[in-house]
Amino acid sequence: MTLKNYRDLRVWQMGMDLVEDVYLTTRSFPRHETYGLSNQVQRSAVSIPSNLAEGYARQHRKEYLQHISIARASLAELDTQLEIAERLSYLKSDENHRVRTRIVSLSKQLHTLWVSLSNRQSPAPQPHSPPSS
Repeated sequence: MTLKNYRDLRVWQMGMDLVEDVYLTTRSFPRHETYGLSNQVQRSAVSIPSNLAEGYARQHRKEYLQHISIARASLAELDTQLEIAERLSYLKSDENHRVRTRIVSLSKQLHTLWVSLSNRQSPAPQPHSPPSS
């Protein structure tokens, strides 16, 4: 399968599904958390596919790997914030479990992508042809 753009990446698609799930889940948070934990959870979720898209669009693998790393960190941040929400009873255990299942799956996929790109050899430099006369 040839990738045409970042939208073809399974991890990006999974990230978008996670964002949708997070927004639906945070609707039940208390109103006083609209600009607090709710907003923070949403921003962490949005950061994941956003960084995957930006990293994919970069010209260098090192930059792509950095953006995958940022997406992984945002995923860990999101996981922690959802745990906080559950402890504060903003989120039911079964809701947290449903979203955490997505988080664990996406985390594995991000790790696989990062390892795959890290281990890939750089293309050999192409010799320059002398200019035609």
